[in-house]
Amino acid sequence: MARSIFFRAGYVAVACLAAGCLANGQVTYPEQELRIHDLPSLTARTTHSSDVLVTSLEIVFNDKEICCGKDSALEDSVESADPKSLKDIAGKLQGRHLLSDGRPIMITEEYLTPDQVNAGHLIYMLREKRAPLMMWNSHLYVVAGVTYVERIDDSDEISYAVHKFLLKDVRFSDSRREISFDRITEDAGRVEGLLFLRAAPQ
Repeated sequence: MARSIFFRAGYVAVACLAAGCLANGQVTYPEQELRIHDLPSLTARTTHSSDVLVTSLEIVFNDKEICCGKDSALEDSVESADPKSLKDIAGKLQGRHLLSDGRPIMITEEYLTPDQVNAGHLIYMLREKRAPLMMWNSHLYVVAGVTYVERIDDSDEISYAVHKFLLKDVRFSDSRREISFDRITEDAGRVEGLLFLRAAPQ
């Protein structure tokens, strides 16, 4: 099983990789940045957690029919969700919903606790422009990207080590909007997890 990217174990090895060390036929590339550049630039009406949730979901779905204003498919579900709990948000949003014209859609969710998150999966989802939500220090953020190093061993197997999560704090529109979570120096115990959401016609 892949080690969670939130754990600090193996930091010495990761630091070596970031420096481009070679060992046992392994090749490690310099640190790279992966970022979703076309996310909507929306700011919450207030800093209240419920408004932050609405705006974060509007960024993730980027479809007003789906989320989250008046007569959108998720309007009632979002209002009933606990904005301080990713697990509750996932539970309230998943399943079948109706657009204003009666067409059904299905919301699928992937809620990952810190010990379930691995670098390869996260990087794949970001490359697919699937921005997850992250709950850290009881605040909700949109994950816009990561910094990471890539390693290829002598059997051509690729592995990744994530260094930072590049986050958007929708409470702000100034320089405070862009922050990062450094998985080496920050307390991973303050992270609830990640939540990927997807809407599709049913």
